[in-house]
Amino acid sequence: TAPPPTTAPPPTTAPPPTTPPPGARVDNPYLNAVGYVNPEWKAKAESVPGGDRVSNTSTAVWIDRIAAIEGTDDSQSNGPMGVRDHLNEALRQGADYIQFVIYNLPGRDCAALASNGELEPDELPRYKAEFIDPIAAIQSDAMYQDLRIINIIEIDSLPNLHANTGSNPGATPTCDLVKQNGAYVNGIGYALATLGAISNVYNYVDAAHHGWIGWDSNFSPVASLLKEAATASGSTVDNAHGFIVNTANYSALHEPHFQITDMVNGQSIRQSTWVDWNQYVDELSFAQAFRDELVTKGFDSGVGMLIDTSRNGWGGSARPTGPGPMTDVDSYVDGGRIDRRIHAGNWCNQSGAGLGERPRAAPEPGIDAYVWVKPPGESDGSSEEIPNNDGKGFDRMCDPTYDGNARSGYNPSGALPDAPISGAWFPAQFQQLMQNAYPPLP
Repeated sequence: TAPPPTTAPPPTTAPPPTTPPPGARVDNPYLNAVGYVNPEWKAKAESVPGGDRVSNTSTAVWIDRIAAIEGTDDSQSNGPMGVRDHLNEALRQGADYIQFVIYNLPGRDCAALASNGELEPDELPRYKAEFIDPIAAIQSDAMYQDLRIINIIEIDSLPNLHANTGSNPGATPTCDLVKQNGAYVNGIGYALATLGAISNVYNYVDAAHHGWIGWDSNFSPVASLLKEAATASGSTVDNAHGFIVNTANYSALHEPHFQITDMVNGQSIRQSTWVDWNQYVDELSFAQAFRDELVTKGFDSGVGMLIDTSRNGWGGSARPTGPGPMTDVDSYVDGGRIDRRIHAGNWCNQSGAGLGERPRAAPEPGIDAYVWVKPPGESDGSSEEIPNNDGKGFDRMCDPTYDGNARSGYNPSGALPDAPISGAWFPAQFQQLMQNAYPPLP
């Protein structure tokens, strides 16, 4: 006889997907993800002996002028590849994410000269129409919907509006102007709103570093400025997926031999010349605390931080192996600090620097990733004036013979000699960065 008919089992609820559908944002775009390797930087790195040890590291692509969107091939540029070229190459590589630095505000980098941009302080309409809109048009192409596009938004901008305006010792007329006319706040708000409308885009806004806004007088006001920009020009805080600190800078990730609460002979190390009453001594502690401050200003409680570790390793023979002597606060701090700069305000092609932690995701609570946003070996600025067509000026902070200014406490610049203009390849610097890498290279 025929077997009795079987009853189909009741339907079960499908398990939740382990990955979001294409285009949906994840909490941390770096987690379990492979980053894009810029073939132009890779070739430069491999042109220096030993560079193949790091040449497959993911670094950011800097879009620092309108011509860079489509790509240029003049001798002064960072290379011929444009935004779409890089995105197509990322697809070819099978990368999960790609990083761009969006860097062309009107009156850009108002307190420096080496990284001045092409747009005048009153050219906000041009910034929107000729810079942000074309980038958004490319990034929103459906062919890239499975790619996590990470934009680092306008480094060295909003903190300038607080620290280098008005009666502050580092104030400049350009900074005063872009604060008054709203170019930075509204430009960043527009960038966040326009790029943030793309579902697979992640915007991280620059938040300086501990040696700039780690003081009480700067800490909360700069967080407020970030909130103001994130809600300007039609944007909301949701368009800022996170923030990045130490971009293109040298501040140590972690000072292992002292902490801010240490005392020497009854005196706080905050009174030392190096710390100078700052509340922080390194980037990790600063990034975690600043993240908490941003949440109090209204940003999402899950907001993530990035730390640029491309040049803050400070290894090599000069790296201290223990605390300094307990004779006085200066001896204790200077003898033990791994950040070997002359002054924490020194930012240009610093002598003795080394590659820092290799990029990795979720290394510490609140930190989405350690990243190499500044491609190691690309100059911060020329050590002497070099005529160019990129609007790159000569800043004395890149001159090794310069004795500093108010922002650097009138200390020597600590810059390497014979440097090319900002963004140009500087093989001698790259060799030193590898030599002083920490963790050391194999």
